[in-house]
Amino acid sequence: MTELIPAPRAVTAAPGEVRLTARSRLHAGPGAEGAERWLRTALGQATGLPLREGREPDGTDGIALRVDGRLGPEAYRLVSDARGVLVEGGDAAGVFWGAQTLRQLLGPDAHRRAPVRRDRTWAVPHLTIEDAPRFRWRGLMLDVARHFMPKDGVLRYLDLMAAHKLNVFHFHLTDDQGWRVEIRRHPRLTEVGAWRARTKFGHRASPLWDEKPHGGHYTQDDIREIVAYAAERHITVVPEIDVPGHSQAAIAAYPELGNTDVVDTTALSVWDTWGVNPNVLAPTDNTLRFYEEVFEEVLDLFPSEFVHIGGDECPKEQWRSSPAVQARIAELGLADEDALQSWFVRHFDTWLSARGRRLIGWDEILEGGLADGAAVSSWRGYAGGTAAARAGHDVVMCPEQHVYLDHRQDGGPDEPVPIGWVRTLEDVYRFEPVPPELTPAQAAHVIGTQANVWTEAMEDAARVDYQVFPRLAAFAEVAWSSLPAPAERDFADFERRTVAHCARLDALGVAYRPPGGPRPWQRRPGVLGRPIEGPPPHR
Repeated sequence: MTELIPAPRAVTAAPGEVRLTARSRLHAGPGAEGAERWLRTALGQATGLPLREGREPDGTDGIALRVDGRLGPEAYRLVSDARGVLVEGGDAAGVFWGAQTLRQLLGPDAHRRAPVRRDRTWAVPHLTIEDAPRFRWRGLMLDVARHFMPKDGVLRYLDLMAAHKLNVFHFHLTDDQGWRVEIRRHPRLTEVGAWRARTKFGHRASPLWDEKPHGGHYTQDDIREIVAYAAERHITVVPEIDVPGHSQAAIAAYPELGNTDVVDTTALSVWDTWGVNPNVLAPTDNTLRFYEEVFEEVLDLFPSEFVHIGGDECPKEQWRSSPAVQARIAELGLADEDALQSWFVRHFDTWLSARGRRLIGWDEILEGGLADGAAVSSWRGYAGGTAAARAGHDVVMCPEQHVYLDHRQDGGPDEPVPIGWVRTLEDVYRFEPVPPELTPAQAAHVIGTQANVWTEAMEDAARVDYQVFPRLAAFAEVAWSSLPAPAERDFADFERRTVAHCARLDALGVAYRPPGGPRPWQRRPGVLGRPIEGPPPHR
């Protein structure tokens, strides 16, 4: 009961336990039916117990799920005593998070998909847990453009997010290296843009190539399934369609989207290496209309409040060299190419606002000003998020030097394809999303935090698992739990709980990084990375 991750706000233990048996029943009150369906399936598979539907709980070995609005959004109370187990949530999400805690209390084998021992005892210790999240945005960004993750892998990651009480899935669907979502009005985006002929293996300076074609995409029905599956787990899916940079896959499919007067866009293919690409969208009316049509289909697929438009790393060389773009700048009365990028972003800010949605983008979108409802993903440290919060914009803190999980976990020579700074489990655990210099009113604009997973050096799901876990467990506790200041956090206790949590990850089939370093098959000897030595900048 003291090995829960993320740590709950309060736990009061008592002698005794509730034993679940073939007689145990599962009862759900109004509003808790979704958690009931999930819990019956998850525990039924793992334990082999039928957990038949019950009426109002009676006896000593049943489970009851209820909504109690007095608890607050996403909050829950779990009571295990002589009357059985009662999970109450402030809303349906709170009941679901309480059910996730109940599964952890039953032990690692409760996370399996079939019973491994028919004669074992399933017991919940007598206790009372009071719990609620710190942030309303507890996110994971997964880049499926650099290396495609098939639908079943995405659904698996939604289950892993739910097990850690994370509730926003930032779905990075487009980039120079691939376009991953079907757009019916523009079919070449996936017919051409979803595939590249080969792939750089390792960092872009590596001499190694994987010479086989790579790609894939999600049909619109796949997306609907992913969104529905996430919603059942109280996870919101936020799509990202990158503009105006990171767009070579789209330009390869539709060359007229590029700067045709300075580059032969018909000769471009989906990019097969990594880095910041010079081929960016042309700021024409045709490009705007094209992406409006893309976003119309995206809005139909994703009901999320926020839509991410990227907006980062847009080189200006082609715009500076293009007579057409220079004429556009003059026509619009803009000062320069930076102002043009701001104009591009503000166009879609206004367009999304008119349709009841909110734009969110990487912190470069601050340059030139934003509409009131736009939000910022602060990735280049804390500065962008701090400036945005002071200007009254909502912020999701995801600074690369703290929560980019593609960065290496250790400085040793066996770390596979070492990228970036060393970010250990402890480093992630001591991450603090809210800058101390913000006033309370400004800090209220930090609506949450997010860990980001860029997959240039992650060629398959096992590599993603290795980079993400167990650090995502530390991040989840930062996002959910009410922790003290970073220096005062009890990492030794978290490390102890992580030992038990790794047994859960084993049961879930997660290929995490062991505490002692990579297993032999997790290494990538001879594959060049891009390590950055020394401590990262704090801000």
